[in-house]
Amino acid sequence: MRYASIRKLDISNGEGIGASLFVQGCHFHCKNCFNKNTWDFDGGKEWTKDVEKKFMQLVESSYIKRISILGGEPLANENLKDVSDLVSELRVKYPITEKKDTTYSDKNNSKHNILIKNSDEIRLSYPEKTIWLYTGYTWEQIMYPVVTDDFNPERDKLLKMRRDIVKRCDVIVDGRYEEDKRDITYHWAGSTNQRVIDVQESLKQNQVVLWKNS
Repeated sequence: MRYASIRKLDISNGEGIGASLFVQGCHFHCKNCFNKNTWDFDGGKEWTKDVEKKFMQLVESSYIKRISILGGEPLANENLKDVSDLVSELRVKYPITEKKDTTYSDKNNSKHNILIKNSDEIRLSYPEKTIWLYTGYTWEQIMYPVVTDDFNPERDKLLKMRRDIVKRCDVIVDGRYEEDKRDITYHWAGSTNQRVIDVQESLKQNQVVLWKNS
């Protein structure tokens, strides 16, 4: 895999303050794409173990609450292996944890946070980092790909890898950018056909569930 850039203190590509990795290479070539320099799979810089180590050190910072992976196309076949390895490493370090109800109601039915004095419990109860992934593929294309019946183990391996990457994320922004649906007021996406999807809730409910603030 090659990458175009790494952005620190990113506030545009997801909720909160994050660090963003722009991978190199895309087959979609959306009209008026804001990042055409990432289309060429031979462009950018080489993603090495040293670069990956520096990226992991960057996201360790306490002020980084989100890691975004975009491009280019992170789920292009050419990028799947390295993106999968990166997401797996991030997920081991920052696992998805169940959000628990940490409130109670008093006699006036007012809500109070029972963990307000225990920052360690709060940190254990909520994920320290969320992983966001931007892709031109739709949720349906990733989770329910239409394939022919011919025997193709290599294709099936790539399709499974794509699904597995998404399943380890917290949020994906799906679909290609469409110029006629551009909306600068639309949170975290370029055009209104794109959806900001809560991955874990969507998997639980077996249907697309939008991220709470989208």
